[in-house]
Amino acid sequence: MKRDMELVRKILLEIEKQESGYAPINIVIDGYTQEQIRYHAFIMMEGSLIEGINRTDLKSKSPQVISRRLTWSGHEFLDNARNDTVWKKAMGIVQEKGGTITVTMLGQLLTSLMKAQFGLP
Repeated sequence: MKRDMELVRKILLEIEKQESGYAPINIVIDGYTQEQIRYHAFIMMEGSLIEGINRTDLKSKSPQVISRRLTWSGHEFLDNARNDTVWKKAMGIVQEKGGTITVTMLGQLLTSLMKAQFGLP
């Protein structure tokens, strides 16, 4: 399964919506299957964007995690990715340059675009 940065952003936004700070038990995002959401939550846990509990077993169709909450890094990434205009501009640049980017590089690109929004060098 390919990593989908749009889905990563949507998962972070969905978790952040929760008043308690804890992720919902079942994250539902229109246009995505539970397998896609669970896999992305799993790799987001590996990438330290969320905290979670690995629930993958021999019967699992794909890696699975129970999302618990956003991490500091998850909040930082989301703060840069939240603005739709900045996000679309960043994803446009990614598409223009070949269509794939690491989370670290995307975070740097988003930070750069956010700095420009605030007139920072």
